[in-house]
Amino acid sequence: MIRVGLGYDIHRLIDGRRLLLGGIELPFDKGEDGHSDGDVLFHAIADAVLGASGLGDIGSFFPPEEPQWKDADSAKLLKTVIQKVYDEGWKIENLDCVIGLEKPKFIPYRQSVINSIAGVLGIDPSQVFVKAKTGEKLPPVGTSEAVEATVVCLLSR
Repeated sequence: MIRVGLGYDIHRLIDGRRLLLGGIELPFDKGEDGHSDGDVLFHAIADAVLGASGLGDIGSFFPPEEPQWKDADSAKLLKTVIQKVYDEGWKIENLDCVIGLEKPKFIPYRQSVINSIAGVLGIDPSQVFVKAKTGEKLPPVGTSEAVEATVVCLLSR
């Protein structure tokens, strides 16, 4: 059996926070505003694999209104989710990820982000691809007010 999942997340960019994408900090003067550390890419991956497996969504696992998830490490949240998916007998075939980000340029960090994602998920980096698109100066991504991520994943069992 194979299933496809789609994940999406968007966070406002604000002063005083780190910009994290797939567990890698990118140098920038703003970062994600979120209840956890705000890593939109890890959040979108979690939703994609949960959707494909039929196990829910990230909000049902880690409700944002619960104080225990305040500033939580999104890599740890994703590890919890993926272990549940693997326990149900699913295997990741591949992930295709798109980041919406005006600044900073993503290309210098792409391989580090791919390696980080693969490490958290326990898969080969060749099963992960990440690309970035600017917002073409259109709000909110293009004006650096927000960062977003969209992820498609293929699971098999």
